[in-house]
Amino acid sequence: MSTRQKGKLKIEKGVIGKMKEELHYGYMDSPVGRLGLAASSKGLVSLDFLAFSDNNYVEMLNNKIPGKVLIEKGSFVQEPLEQVSEYFRGQRQNFTCSLDLEGTVFQKKVWQALREVPYGQTCSYEDIASKIDNIKGVRAVGQANGKNPISIIVPCHRVIRKSGHLGGYSSGLDIKRFLLNWEEENKKCLK
Repeated sequence: MSTRQKGKLKIEKGVIGKMKEELHYGYMDSPVGRLGLAASSKGLVSLDFLAFSDNNYVEMLNNKIPGKVLIEKGSFVQEPLEQVSEYFRGQRQNFTCSLDLEGTVFQKKVWQALREVPYGQTCSYEDIASKIDNIKGVRAVGQANGKNPISIIVPCHRVIRKSGHLGGYSSGLDIKRFLLNWEEENKKCLK
């Protein structure tokens, strides 16, 4: 079976279809363990804590974002990797890399509201619900927070319970606690 590529089309046995989209991925070590990042041509799609997985990131990506051609150390992921590295060196508070977020309209509203929570500060699930004009959606905010595919950059770790308790964190409370303490310590240095 012969396949040839012409421009952006894949031609196989006389059938013309779109080429599979590329997903570039890379790894980095951080104070909270090994991270995996993946990006499309539109932006970052995933930032994962690998300490809690089976460490087979390629398989994880194939299950999470199927149908993509995976390319390790591709150009799409280089900027997000550098920015997260700067964050952990205490040199970055705000992320400017493009994001390619997939989710419901509600989830995307929550994730946008999370991006507006300032570095080194926290807010409650109720605050986020209020910000997106859905004060009765506190539980749904918590669920959207837990489905955030781009931890750290979409800072779901900054959301705590109204009582001041940490609440949950899909990657574990130790990581959430570390990130909050890290930002508290480094916000003084970056001013």
